[in-house]
Amino acid sequence: MAELKYKPVPHDHKAFLKNAQKREGFSKAYDDLKEEYSLVREMLSARSKSGLTQEAVAELMGTTKSAVSRLESAGKHAPSLTTLKKYAQAVGCDLEIKFRPKTGSIKQAAGNVKQRAG
Repeated sequence: MAELKYKPVPHDHKAFLKNAQKREGFSKAYDDLKEEYSLVREMLSARSKSGLTQEAVAELMGTTKSAVSRLESAGKHAPSLTTLKKYAQAVGCDLEIKFRPKTGSIKQAAGNVKQRAG
């Protein structure tokens, strides 16, 4: 049976970012992985709220702890939709994926398409 005891390690993300942004090239690299980091934060939050360890999630998903660890590491692995569904189910969540328009980008993109087609 899956172990349900989870004790998160304290992490001050804002302090980490403030310190890390002092390093050359960090801001660009971080921005390039913005979506990946957002996904990882969502996954870690969901697992924390469920009270499960990586080992327990792995058991529920039918995989290994190292595979779950890779899923929870931004930029190192691009999980499939099937894998994300399994992870969501394991931590007791529904998976929701959205496309949000960027400000002005729809009209601008449509204009670019019309210009190329014309």
